[in-house]
Amino acid sequence: MQQKFLPYGRQLIEDDDIEAVAAVLRGDYLTTGPTVAAFETALAARLDAPFAVACSSATAGLHLAAMALGLDQGDVAIVPANTFLATANAIRYVGADVVFSDVDPDTGLSTATHFEAATKKASGPVKVILPVHFAGQAQGPEEIRKVAERQGAKIIEDACHAIGAEYDRNGVRSKIGACLDSDMAVFSFHPVKTIAMGEGGAVTTRDAGLAEKLSRFRSHGMVRDATRFSQQDMATDTSGGLNTWYYEMSELGFNYRASDIHCALGLSQLRKLDRFVAHRNDLADHYDHLLAPIASVVRPLRRIAGSSPAWHLYVALFDFQAIGKSRAQVMAELQMLGVGTQVHYVPVPHQPYYRALYGNGEYPGAEAYYSRCLSLPMFASMSHDDATHVVDSIVRVLNS
Repeated sequence: MQQKFLPYGRQLIEDDDIEAVAAVLRGDYLTTGPTVAAFETALAARLDAPFAVACSSATAGLHLAAMALGLDQGDVAIVPANTFLATANAIRYVGADVVFSDVDPDTGLSTATHFEAATKKASGPVKVILPVHFAGQAQGPEEIRKVAERQGAKIIEDACHAIGAEYDRNGVRSKIGACLDSDMAVFSFHPVKTIAMGEGGAVTTRDAGLAEKLSRFRSHGMVRDATRFSQQDMATDTSGGLNTWYYEMSELGFNYRASDIHCALGLSQLRKLDRFVAHRNDLADHYDHLLAPIASVVRPLRRIAGSSPAWHLYVALFDFQAIGKSRAQVMAELQMLGVGTQVHYVPVPHQPYYRALYGNGEYPGAEAYYSRCLSLPMFASMSHDDATHVVDSIVRVLNS
């Protein structure tokens, strides 16, 4: 029997997810309705955060977070060199500058030491640091917060990989997204992530003022709260009563709303988060065991002490030089054996846009990580047998 193809990531949609979306389709609200609020309430409760604001994507969430902090030209944000483009791009959307921090070559994560070093390269005030919980691990949130405090900077966690992850905080298990060591945390619900909305994201925070700004900026900057109106002559009728149709826009916003359709799927998937995280973590443990005999040439990311990961990616580090094959060749041969792989990520400062803007910086950790990384299949419907097939296929490629 031919082996099924295993992509590097895939959503798991079940009958109750389909019914949740169908119920919205049969209802009165396809967008800006009660399911959005229900999802936000459930997400905030699950992550131990007072506020959650749903939006159309995590990229939108990062942009909204930058806007909510008032970042502008002349401000500087510190962003890890190893991340998806959106983390840095959201800073550029508001006109601020990016300084890239290097990363640990064995985890792909920036440590507090990396962030501290990056602050010394900033040409202006460092207003925000953006730790990226790459692959689902968190690297020292408390230590990174101390770096930010010394700079008078805020923290936006890029937690797009890490819903369900936790870390040890003063001996207490704390959830990523509770924002105990940050100002905001941004999540992604893209189909390859742990839970899916199709497209969608959210921002959590403990700050009511930031939550209000996030909500306002995601909907064109509009307000309908009469206490915030500045043009009372337009807001009221001749008898002094409020014009029910009236709204104001004092600041520019965007259409970054999430629909009830997407939030219905997100709400249904959120109920399965513990199951999905447990299964992904079990797969990671199984991969670790299977790779142990070939660890001299293929090994997992180093595990972070004090971090309880929620694995979004299973990244293996390959010694392609010792193997005697290029990464492209290994990927192609695995593809022929039914195994899909991916590279996460090309270092962002090496992208043409950022090289043209900031020149050719040196990021030895990110470059060493990038030269070896390959993401193996990891998703909720995978079995141990599937993971075994992946590693057996890797061994075949090594020996061919």
